[in-house]
Amino acid sequence: MKTHFSNAAYGMLDYGAYPLGMLVVAPVVLRNLGVAHFGVWAVATAAVSTGGIIASGFGDAIIQHVSSRRGAGDRNAEFCAVRSLMGVNLIMGILLAAIGWSLSPLAAAHIAAADAGLQQSCLWSLRIASLLMAVRAVESVCISTQRAFERYGAAIGISMLARLLALAVAAGLTFVSHNVASMMAATGLLMAAGLWLQLIRLKQLLGIESMMPAFDRNAMRVLLGFGAFSWLQAVSGVVFGQVDRLMLGISLGAAAVSSYALCAQMAQPIFGFAASGLHFLFPYLSNRNASSSSESLTRPVFIGFMCNVIFVAVATGSLLLFGGRILHAWAGAEIARAAAPVMATIVWSSALMGLNVTATYTLLALGRVRIVMWLNLAGGVLMLLTMLLLTPRLGIQGIAIAKLSHALMPLFLYIPLLPLLFTKPASRAAASSLQPVCEER
Repeated sequence: MKTHFSNAAYGMLDYGAYPLGMLVVAPVVLRNLGVAHFGVWAVATAAVSTGGIIASGFGDAIIQHVSSRRGAGDRNAEFCAVRSLMGVNLIMGILLAAIGWSLSPLAAAHIAAADAGLQQSCLWSLRIASLLMAVRAVESVCISTQRAFERYGAAIGISMLARLLALAVAAGLTFVSHNVASMMAATGLLMAAGLWLQLIRLKQLLGIESMMPAFDRNAMRVLLGFGAFSWLQAVSGVVFGQVDRLMLGISLGAAAVSSYALCAQMAQPIFGFAASGLHFLFPYLSNRNASSSSESLTRPVFIGFMCNVIFVAVATGSLLLFGGRILHAWAGAEIARAAAPVMATIVWSSALMGLNVTATYTLLALGRVRIVMWLNLAGGVLMLLTMLLLTPRLGIQGIAIAKLSHALMPLFLYIPLLPLLFTKPASRAAASSLQPVCEER
């Protein structure tokens, strides 16, 4: 139990530490560089995050596969799967880096059209960000593998330290330089150093001397069978996570986006902390499902669900009671007034998304990634259709209602989950994962 609490704490720390660091350093960067340079830095860091998510979408596949092979005592399959995913993510990272590098001149021309000097700095900032997408893709293999071994402290510690140091160094550079590209270069060096330490730690964990990519046929078959759907889910999450702001900006303008975005940002941690805090359920249930034990998964899933419900209920109630005051103190009376009509709806949207966390991780642990992906995709499509229908009539309230419809769909994940929990462990484990034999160690 102590290990589970520790993993949950590290998961929540991983979710909250970097955004909190951004909140701390943002005023420093804004004051020293000005609005335009700060905007370039924000776009470049957002590009790294988005590209990293897309490039590392196969991470859930390695967590599910390595966890289940651990439960079955198959160390050779673990080794082959990790090296195979290293090859997949390296290709994905290089491809995204090449696309980002090629598109950087066009993006810089639009972002900093009125300032030639800023445009050059923006160009190199975006190009460095493109290279960092490949770094994040490789790093995700290290993090996902260590999570599969339920070592969240080891997985998160180095990555979090590197990112927070990068923020501190970037903020410090603004006192001596007004070049955003130098900030991104410093970030790149620290992230590369963090990756090097992660690779050393991973080799020690697996007991191997080389982490060179490989493409084992059987391991690739299993990883791609699961990972293709988890990657689609990650990409759709990025798209559907931003489409509400884009639709609102097109329909009602920047002022409406500001109030809505700040309200959504305040409510997002309900889902974010629930998802990060309970992530340890994924490798734990995968391992337990594949072990020779005949124990049922019902008890740990029920405990996880109750923790899920309690956290979401407390967080939702707090925001419904005090959210208006928090937003007033954070962003001012005008923003708080504009957000008031939709605040409750947005809070409930994040709460409903938070309630599906236990079902999502349990189904992923059992290898049912297709159900998870299709229901989340259906929720996104429903949200788009609702936006198109309601936004012209209800404006910002229509967007909020559409977001709520998106959150309702994943709750249906509990319907296929319940019968699985009462299936015999042996048959459930056999159905949840293929059993590849690694051809060469």
